[in-house]
Amino acid sequence: MLPASIALLRHARLADGALVDVVIEGATVADIVPAGTAPLPSDANTVVDLDGFLLMTAAAEPHAHLDKTRSWDAIRPPMGDLELAIESWRAYAATMTVEDVAERARTQALAMLAKGTTAIRTHVDILLGDEPLRGVHALLQVRDELADLIDIEIVALPGPDIASAAVEAALDAGVDVVGGAPHLAPEPLDDLRRLLEIAERRGLPVDLHTDESLDGAVTLGEYARIVASWSQNTSAGHCVRLGTLPATERDGLVSAVVAAGIGVIANPITNLYLQGWGDDVATPRGLTAVRALVDAKARFAAGADNVRDPFNPLGRSDPFETAMLLVTAGHLTVDEAWAAVSDGAREVLALPTAGVTVGAAAELLAVRGQSLPEVVAEASAERLVIHRGRLVARTTVSTEVAVPTAHLTPTGAR
Repeated sequence: MLPASIALLRHARLADGALVDVVIEGATVADIVPAGTAPLPSDANTVVDLDGFLLMTAAAEPHAHLDKTRSWDAIRPPMGDLELAIESWRAYAATMTVEDVAERARTQALAMLAKGTTAIRTHVDILLGDEPLRGVHALLQVRDELADLIDIEIVALPGPDIASAAVEAALDAGVDVVGGAPHLAPEPLDDLRRLLEIAERRGLPVDLHTDESLDGAVTLGEYARIVASWSQNTSAGHCVRLGTLPATERDGLVSAVVAAGIGVIANPITNLYLQGWGDDVATPRGLTAVRALVDAKARFAAGADNVRDPFNPLGRSDPFETAMLLVTAGHLTVDEAWAAVSDGAREVLALPTAGVTVGAAAELLAVRGQSLPEVVAEASAERLVIHRGRLVARTTVSTEVAVPTAHLTPTGAR
């Protein structure tokens, strides 16, 4: 019966190959000792044997859209670029109810939890019309419902045609972070300054969709200049334009981002899908400057972004999918890629340090496998997920494969 309290994880393998026992007290990793040496607790039900599993920091999702998720089948939008996706989404959003959004968001959040994600930052559209906060109210409801199982943080996402009063109303209702997409505005820098003024006045974190195009507006430099002296957490999602700039200009902008402390959140699957539809030869990858950011030691994370909505018809709700794309399309190492969806994501979200470290938060993921490259490649569904020191999800797998005829004896015996 889940959730279940955990006091001891036995025989776990770490990414460096070590075999350990992990002692958990409450929501914290209390001790790590060689496998088989930790004293057994009095309650055997609080012991989990992880023989055959790799144990790592649980994933954190730094950029989701729980209000949009799983709407593809209802919308059946045209395949296409960002503008087409926005148009089809807005048409559908005019008809959706709070209950519709909440049901889809709840289903998606629990699917992500089962795959190993114990913290989600989700954007929510401030809508046009007489009820602009329908998505907000739905996600606030889901956040409260799932509070014991998964940490959910909500970002207000107004378009440039959404009044500041509606943004303020969303924040008053309980939204945590100021967001937006200034690069889509007729005057991108004016919209950027509008949103940052709201955040500065209210002392709130900021997470902006930033320069999500292969060409066009570059707002990241002005963003970095304005927030360079701020104390609150700031981040920028997508930053596709950064990946298309000449190297000298790119490197100068990366340096400004690092100096300002802005966390950059890459979203490989959505940007690979949305960008480059007009380029039928040598289609660009549509990613931010992943390698340059990592090499410059920027605060860097990666998210799954959209799942089965007009902005991405696919998506598996699985952090290993994001990590795999960072390796294949972003040319990160496997270690760097997994860090971006776990420890790096938690750092960008300003969450407490977690993982298999004494004193860290017991936010842990165990996956069937022997090494990090194996589990990223195979993405075994067989997983155990621990949130605040409790087992909150477990997936077991049973597989049957026929024995090849060539391996049978003449009598049919093996």
